[in-house]
Amino acid sequence: MTKTARCTAVTALLLGAALSSAGAQGRKTVVFLSSQNEDVGYTRVISELSREYQKTHPNFAYQYQGNTTEMTQKLQLLAASKSLPTLYSIGEPAFLQQLARQGQATDLEATFRRLGIYNQLNPVAVDLNKKLTGGKLLGLPLELNIEGFWYNKKLFAESGLKEPRTWDEMLAAAEKFRQRGIQPFAASGQQKWPLTRLMGGYAVRKLGADAMDRVKAGTLKLTDPAFVEAARAVQDMGQKGYFGRGVNTIDYDTAVDTFLGGKAAMFYMGSWELRTFNDPARNKIGVGNIGFFNTPLVRGGRGTLNDWSINTGLTVAVNQSQNDAALGDWMRYVFANYANRAMGDLGMLTGFKVTKMPANVPALTTLTQQKLNTARKGYLWFEAYFSAKATAVSQDNVQLLVTGDLSPEEYLAQLQAALR
Repeated sequence: MTKTARCTAVTALLLGAALSSAGAQGRKTVVFLSSQNEDVGYTRVISELSREYQKTHPNFAYQYQGNTTEMTQKLQLLAASKSLPTLYSIGEPAFLQQLARQGQATDLEATFRRLGIYNQLNPVAVDLNKKLTGGKLLGLPLELNIEGFWYNKKLFAESGLKEPRTWDEMLAAAEKFRQRGIQPFAASGQQKWPLTRLMGGYAVRKLGADAMDRVKAGTLKLTDPAFVEAARAVQDMGQKGYFGRGVNTIDYDTAVDTFLGGKAAMFYMGSWELRTFNDPARNKIGVGNIGFFNTPLVRGGRGTLNDWSINTGLTVAVNQSQNDAALGDWMRYVFANYANRAMGDLGMLTGFKVTKMPANVPALTTLTQQKLNTARKGYLWFEAYFSAKATAVSQDNVQLLVTGDLSPEEYLAQLQAALR
């Protein structure tokens, strides 16, 4: 099937589902289009709660469509025909603001206040999401994540290494692992964004937590020497083989399993991966062997170890055209129970308040919460303020950066031009 045919088929399917939401005899169908599988993280929790709700509401139906590729292109196609599903994952905040102006994304603060569940939201998560989308709450804060380097404590101990506090210490550890035949870092270059995250973290340590805020305001350019230094640092990691062979062909799950299988010493990732770390079927090194440190300090930098990259996960929006009383009743049930289910079943931190803490919280979840409590300043990921075009340039070209086919100066000049 051609790409055009696939898009046409998806459009027809979702259009039919959307129309059925206002179908005969008051039947309501909720369709959730996501970029991940249904059995993990927030998608699992929402689906489980929705199917529980469905059992006691015979006129309600729930459909999940996940593991979708080319999400931005599909959302653009569906938005053009006014056939977006009820819930949808969306990776570009600027695009989401556009959809809100078109009446295709819901003001969730107003909706949650009307439903009487606004107090279920964590204020920190609300502020983060509003910062992304022009002061309005347009995305559900389904996670509350911090990002940093997870590391194999056993491998560190065997090499006589301590948790790094500086970038130089981290690279010295990486070189020692490389010489021992151990891959220093697991990373998914196929996903691209795990590599730009490293560059963004370095830049924030150099310039301070407000670095990307200043880029957004136009008072700082991505061609600034500090960004060039950050891009060169990531390029050097690739050139020295610290990401292993063929990093740009490594998919996300392979990178996770490389770390959890004990084949890599460090893994930069967000705390959403607690769902996998806490799964003994995937975690072969054991939760007791996993440590976590913040992006290290860099020479002459303004950033501190109390500045953390914090986010609420991939944004999920609600279609305003389907935001009726029936949808409100479903949302009230799902999101009043969401935090307790996520913590109880998955040990997962979310942007919703837990009212019934489980007796046995996983140790890594407790560790992550403790780290989150140390945060004094939070900053968003590298592309958070970028348009879809600039995001594509950033992530597509980072593959050329780490292989040495694009210089740091060329990479950043092209990216700066894409911001206009």
